[in-house]
Amino acid sequence: MLKYALVMLTGTFIASCSQIILKKAAEKEYPSKIAEYMNPMVIGAYFFFFGASLCSVLGYKVVPLSIGPILEATGYIWVAILGKIFLSEKISKKKALGLVIIIVGIIVAAMGA
Repeated sequence: MLKYALVMLTGTFIASCSQIILKKAAEKEYPSKIAEYMNPMVIGAYFFFFGASLCSVLGYKVVPLSIGPILEATGYIWVAILGKIFLSEKISKKKALGLVIIIVGIIVAAMGA
């Protein structure tokens, strides 16, 4: 099961990276609505989202449904970290507290599984 859980965690990381790519693409100005959605960054991000979805499907073949959402919750942590690194987003006290609560929840849920 560990191998499939790692596949799901990898998919969650990939999805988080895709979100950062989409946010970077949204910061740019485009000449038209079509160009806004049909540019390499957006298309690449959705390609990665597709790969992340495949990782989840593969992982759910073995990982119990009760564990899947716990693994997917790590995406919130990845987005915060990647947003700080690549988008210079600030992690406020409220956001940090929320991340700590998520981490504690993941640990508590993993101990009960």
